[in-house]
Amino acid sequence: MQLQATMAERIAVPFSEIRNCLRRSLLLWDRPLWSALLSLAVYTIVAAHKNIFVSSQYPYQNYLADAFLHGSLHLRLVPPNTHDLSIYRSQYFLYWPPFPAILLMPFVALFGVGFSDVLFTLVVGSLNVAAVAMIIRSACARRVIRLRPLQRSLLVLTFALGTVQMTLVPFGRVWFTSQVVAFGCVALAYLAALNVIGYRAFFLVGLATAAAVLSRNHLVFTAIWPAYYLLYRHRSLPLRSLISYIAVGLMPVAFVVALLAVYNDLRFGSPFEAGIAFHQMAHQFIPTYQRYGAFNVHYIPTNFYFQYIFYPLPFREMTVMGGSLFLLTPLFIGAFWGVVTGRPRWSTLALLASIVLTALPILLLMGPGDVQFGPRYTLDFTVPLLLLTAIGIRRWPTRLVALLTDLSVVQYLCGAIFFVRYLG
Repeated sequence: MQLQATMAERIAVPFSEIRNCLRRSLLLWDRPLWSALLSLAVYTIVAAHKNIFVSSQYPYQNYLADAFLHGSLHLRLVPPNTHDLSIYRSQYFLYWPPFPAILLMPFVALFGVGFSDVLFTLVVGSLNVAAVAMIIRSACARRVIRLRPLQRSLLVLTFALGTVQMTLVPFGRVWFTSQVVAFGCVALAYLAALNVIGYRAFFLVGLATAAAVLSRNHLVFTAIWPAYYLLYRHRSLPLRSLISYIAVGLMPVAFVVALLAVYNDLRFGSPFEAGIAFHQMAHQFIPTYQRYGAFNVHYIPTNFYFQYIFYPLPFREMTVMGGSLFLLTPLFIGAFWGVVTGRPRWSTLALLASIVLTALPILLLMGPGDVQFGPRYTLDFTVPLLLLTAIGIRRWPTRLVALLTDLSVVQYLCGAIFFVRYLG
């Protein structure tokens, strides 16, 4: 009996050491710098099926950056592939908003249009992970959410490797690059709201929101929670001061909306035409577009199915149509519990409004966003979704949170490998 006890003790010691080592490794995801480096390593391994220093097949933002550098609003150089570009008066345009191209201008000026949009997206995507780690830590410090360090780490890990972030960042391409940049802008707005006060807070939140709108127009709705939070933090100010603060925050957004109107008018003769009416869509969309247009309630059932119900495994041809947000990232189910239990109610409802109002234009859009693995459009509202999830999982057992994180990571790593093979 004594011999058996001694053997059990010897076995227990290594297991204890392994458990502690695993815990320390997981806690690295709670540190912004480490989370960025770890995610960059994983994204780079996935992207390394091709030379990451070579641009993707659709680096359209590079070409728009080149056009801006030469004082043009249409593409000065025509890309080898022109799928999804807009043609107007025999000239090529992008219908995507131009902020990613503005960020790319210094790199295109130095290296030309061949600069790797894959490398650019890898770096921005990794910084997004660091921003999420900072948001969660800041939200805990401000008592917006209450999570232990290991729970925070698991939530950051879930975002980095267990959401569509995992299958967007390693591939570049105009669609993915635009979304990854837009996510970063939203993250900066939330960081500013949580960490800055006074005029600077309102201005920085407005500036980051303006950049998000200049990347993806409907992301203005993601600013609902930061706006409410700033108003709550400054509620003791006199009304006159508060109005001036609000005006400071609205100025960047108003400027960008006016800028987009002028940008569209100069290109297509109308402040309301972004080029969607002239874009070279896939042939299967043409009859539907001619009947229903680009945005219509007709598209809601299909989009809802591929974003919230459809399960893409096992791999098949339909896999690239999307995937259920909650089946692929089951930890997000905690957001429903967050809606029920979250306090204060104004914060919970503001997070919910940020999610729902950002999701609605996506549901009305022609096409579910394919080619993709997972519901890529849901990345648009993932920042408020992460906070609402954090509220919901506060009292969940850590083992359950870890299990759901593991399921998310495994599914998306498999999806990334499949996507590598699919894109060739």
